[in-house]
Amino acid sequence: MEKRIIQFSPPDIGEAEIAEVVDTLRSGWITTGPKTKRFEAEIAAYCGTNRALCLNSATAGLELALRLLGIGEGDEVITTPLTFAATANVILHVGAKPVFADVLPGGFHIDPVSVARAVTPRTKAVIPVDYGGWCCDYDTLETALESKKSLWNPAMGTLQERFSRPVLIDDAAHSFGAEFNGKKAGSLGNMAVFSFHAVKNLTTAEGGAITVPAGGELDDDGVFKTLRLYSLHGQSKDALAKFQAGGWKYSIDLPGYKFNMTDIAAAIGLAQLRRYESEILPARAAIRSAYDRTLSDVPGLSLPPFPGAAGKATPHLYPVMLGSPDEYQRAAVIANLAAKGISANVHFIPLTMQPAYTRLGYRVQDTPEAYNSYAREISLPVHGKMGTGDAEYVAEKLRETVQSV
Repeated sequence: MEKRIIQFSPPDIGEAEIAEVVDTLRSGWITTGPKTKRFEAEIAAYCGTNRALCLNSATAGLELALRLLGIGEGDEVITTPLTFAATANVILHVGAKPVFADVLPGGFHIDPVSVARAVTPRTKAVIPVDYGGWCCDYDTLETALESKKSLWNPAMGTLQERFSRPVLIDDAAHSFGAEFNGKKAGSLGNMAVFSFHAVKNLTTAEGGAITVPAGGELDDDGVFKTLRLYSLHGQSKDALAKFQAGGWKYSIDLPGYKFNMTDIAAAIGLAQLRRYESEILPARAAIRSAYDRTLSDVPGLSLPPFPGAAGKATPHLYPVMLGSPDEYQRAAVIANLAAKGISANVHFIPLTMQPAYTRLGYRVQDTPEAYNSYAREISLPVHGKMGTGDAEYVAEKLRETVQSV
């Protein structure tokens, strides 16, 4: 079999995206404007929500969610250590304390039992992470939080008062289009935040969005007006409104941030969304199926615990697990694959191992399941530039490698 070069996750950009961006460049409007508004409406329709707010990153969305809820100094927010730093960094940004719950044994999602144990009267929110392209079990998380509602202590005069237990903020950076119990990501939890970074299933190069479930505690015009104010310096008018004839006057209603999405980014997203169900997701599903078929009988290798009947995955990652938590063996496997032209990755180094967090006193020993999953995990390439033959090549080289190291 000839050597191939298999990249890990190049962006799936085609002529449709290029044409949409060119149209934007020729339109005379390149910052937040009509295409961003269209993209917001189409995201909301796709997710089954009434509203969406597009931003320049998921990180911005997570921070805005916390600030909207009035979470800050003295508060605690529970999340998983098996995530990218942004999930926990934003908790520190607002002055609150990240509290790390463990993940499910042999899995990647936050463990509702561990979440329940971590709840205190200072807990204001929980940020579960939809790892790899499939959603957490939000029903079980809701039940876990309901069991601790006697500890709920909302800050007076904030949106926390609309809730009877800590707020569920879905870090859906990996799960655009995924479903749990018939509901799409974006309509689960109490709020959801998407990422449209270059490596995600649907990209705008850089970007993100916030949605809330239809009919939920935060589904009203006032909430989204506040989010929009926060996202663009607290201005009472966005750039599109200000630059209409006679529209120069505006006010700064709160000290906001520079988190807006541009029309150039939204143009890429609009083209991606048109292709999403017909091209992008089927291509990723075909890669997943090829891996499932060709790796199911490899000794000492566990395949991803994708959801069963209760869910639908949109494979962002294909995380396999070696038989034992051995970082040196895992590193040798990845190096061997690289020598064969295959780029593999690891998702994620637990935040409780990262210097920024160990200096704050966090210890990986306190979340042993997260370490166990990390030390065994290898993410195989999944993207629209691959064919099933490429996936079979990766599988064959992985089989050879696992048997030799």
